[in-house]
Amino acid sequence: MTRAIAGICLCLALISPGHAQDQSPAQRGAKEKIVTSHAIGTFDVKVTPQAPADGADADVGRMTLDKQFHGDLEGTSKGQMLAASTSVKGSAGYVAMEKVTGTLKGRSGSFVLQHSGTMTRGAPQLMVSVVPDSGTGQLVGLAGTMTIKIADGKHSYDFEYSLAGTP
Repeated sequence: MTRAIAGICLCLALISPGHAQDQSPAQRGAKEKIVTSHAIGTFDVKVTPQAPADGADADVGRMTLDKQFHGDLEGTSKGQMLAASTSVKGSAGYVAMEKVTGTLKGRSGSFVLQHSGTMTRGAPQLMVSVVPDSGTGQLVGLAGTMTIKIADGKHSYDFEYSLAGTP
């Protein structure tokens, strides 16, 4: 079951609408400069199934995530994921939270990514976004969304983001 859920979760990552959701400069204050950018690269991921929590439904799988990012985002992340499949072939869902630590185009710090994915009879939908105000260090003010793609067994990301402050 856990292997099936992990496979479904990876399928959900094939299509991800990546649209940055940031405030206008007027909403953030006229004194702050908003820098919008794109970061691209690859990542390696290790998904490790975990035993169900006491009293938890066996139909909900729990996993830990360990990632290594390469490219414009260099760093690591640790996270947790919950996933469930249904009796209808190709329908499932997952949620995950992961803390990313490293450098984003030379700026160091950390931030948290929130995943929400569903598959409805084989049609995937995935949203991965930065948790508001989770940026630390030189990544304070980070906002954005990440698109995850899997091709030929390799994972890549396209991160559309904005960063309050000067470049």
